[in-house]
Amino acid sequence: TGLAMGMGVGQVMLVLLAACVVMPAKDPLLNICMDAKHHKTKPGPEGKLHDQCAPWKDNACCTANTSSEAHKDQSNLYNFNWNHCGLMPPKCKRHFIQDTCLYECSPNLGPWIDQADSSWRRERILHVPLCKEDCEEWWEDCKDYLACKENWHKGWNWATGTNRCPWGSICRPFNQVFPRPKDLCEKIWSNSYKYTTEHRGSGRCIQMWFDPAQGNPNVVVAKYYAWKKRSSPAGLENVTPETDKAVHDLPWSVLVLLPLALVMLPEGGRGCGSHGWGSL
Repeated sequence: TGLAMGMGVGQVMLVLLAACVVMPAKDPLLNICMDAKHHKTKPGPEGKLHDQCAPWKDNACCTANTSSEAHKDQSNLYNFNWNHCGLMPPKCKRHFIQDTCLYECSPNLGPWIDQADSSWRRERILHVPLCKEDCEEWWEDCKDYLACKENWHKGWNWATGTNRCPWGSICRPFNQVFPRPKDLCEKIWSNSYKYTTEHRGSGRCIQMWFDPAQGNPNVVVAKYYAWKKRSSPAGLENVTPETDKAVHDLPWSVLVLLPLALVMLPEGGRGCGSHGWGSL
């Protein structure tokens, strides 16, 4: 039995060694800021975020100045004017402000960061799964406004230094340009968002609107999609099939001995590299 015990612990030690190689100390998709025009290099507390950006104050990728500019009709962030088809109603504008706050401030968009080919940013977001309510309320509150184009990322007339409707275009009812909530959320920013039927609080969609007193619900969502991305064939660079299978095929007796093996590890050998298990 002593020999069997020793062999069991030996197997566990090998598995622990494999785990140290397989499991990164920090997930590169979580708690990060994209490489874009106004983003900080790393997220952190920002105690004085302005108005609608305040939910991100405990951990933000934006500065207080960026959050303040996000609320202006003629913002210095991108020289973009919301009132290009007349005065945008406040109930509609608040969704565009919230959208800007999410984009500039959220550290939970890592799984959807993609390379960008524009001069003003190296990265963008693509296909962020937006909660059904967030998308539909946005459309509902804006459907009585006017719009002259479908994609607001590009194609404007910038002759005056700010965005104006392209020559030859006309301002039409919002719900003619965007017949459904899905059209608005997916087309307005070149597929930055993806319309979903997932609901707020499901842990499967990103919320633009949330109560910070209840915590940031997008942290869990980002973790789920980061795991999903790693679990897909394209996301398995760090795990070989052999190693993955070896861990799953461990006999029950070895798994039972795992806590014992951890206890028996010498103090200096309880970590993975220099970071230790505590950083996983």
